Amino acid sequence: MALYDKFSRLAKEREQFQISGLNPFGTCIDEIYSATQGRIGTHKIVLAGTNNYLGLTFDTGAIAAGQAALSTQGTGTTGSRMANGSYGSHLTLEKELAEFFDRPTAIVFSTGYTANLGVISTLAVPGTVVLIDADSHASIYDACALGGAEIIRFRHNDAKDLERRMIRLGERARDALIIVEGIYSMLGDVAPLVEIANIKRRLGGYLLVDEAHSFGVLGAKGRGLSESLGVEKDVDIIVGTFSKSLASIGGFAVGSKDMDVLRYSSRPYIFTASPSPSSIASVRTSLKHITEHPELRDKLWHNAHRLYNGLAALGYELGPNISPVVPVMIGSKEDGLKYWRDLIENGVYVNLVLPPAAPAGITLLRCSVNAAHSDEEIDAILQAFAKLKK
Repeated sequence: MALYDKFSRLAKEREQFQISGLNPFGTCIDEIYSATQGRIGTHKIVLAGTNNYLGLTFDTGAIAAGQAALSTQGTGTTGSRMANGSYGSHLTLEKELAEFFDRPTAIVFSTGYTANLGVISTLAVPGTVVLIDADSHASIYDACALGGAEIIRFRHNDAKDLERRMIRLGERARDALIIVEGIYSMLGDVAPLVEIANIKRRLGGYLLVDEAHSFGVLGAKGRGLSESLGVEKDVDIIVGTFSKSLASIGGFAVGSKDMDVLRYSSRPYIFTASPSPSSIASVRTSLKHITEHPELRDKLWHNAHRLYNGLAALGYELGPNISPVVPVMIGSKEDGLKYWRDLIENGVYVNLVLPPAAPAGITLLRCSVNAAHSDEEIDAILQAFAKLKK
């Protein structure tokens, strides 16, 4: 067998998408005009398929800070945090993140994926039991596999199933690592953190919450689902990303002072080049913006309700609750592809999500709103979906 022969089926499936029209895999957005507007080919589009929840990708302050860092610190660190890749700005951002979350320690990583990989793979070593939600992100699964821990999946958002599995572990439950997400990226639903925190208090274990899609979105201060439900004291580690609400690239983890040991034991942290100074500078500005402008979250949730309720009124089957992630359930892959292309023809870009990326074998048109969307843009998205119905 040749090196790539095992991927022949996958390659043929992708070829069919390419032959029949605009390809949803690796779509090129030819121009970006703002946080909400762009162009694909000849079509000017409303961007309704980004994770730019607070609409800060074109924030003038963040852009200016990034440009200033480019001028004074150059384009990149060319080294890992352990070697020559920690600059003063990396350490300052870590201090600011720790203060934002009211935690003793914060560690900055190069991406959100690397943050999960760096934290979980180091803690989830052979002999450790990790209980993860079945719909967890690929980075969580990959991190557990890299660490070599015993992995136990519990049913998605099913606290009772988690409790049953913890009880079966007996004394081993006291040292188990429980991993869930804040907002789940495909269906926009949230973890039952109150129930999970209660299980942890009774049966033991350590709780890690990936707040990638909920950071900046939920909570009075934007700290995520843990804050919004009042269970932050029960959460041992929070992991997040800079590539969504903070509108840049990178990742982070916050936790107790003991977490500092990961700097000397986490291979993804030790052997990955650190984020560029310009990325760090823009993140610091956006973090301050989130702190000083809670009205961004109000606008975001206004837009989420407007889109969700509008799509429901059109008769679409949606996710279980209102959130900035609004999934539209489509019957088949073929219908999903057709609708996705038709939406672009009508000036709207969303994400086409096919199995196995979509849970339970369904096909999704995944919409996401941000705080920069105007009411008129939300209505334009709804009008495009209305045309699909006809």
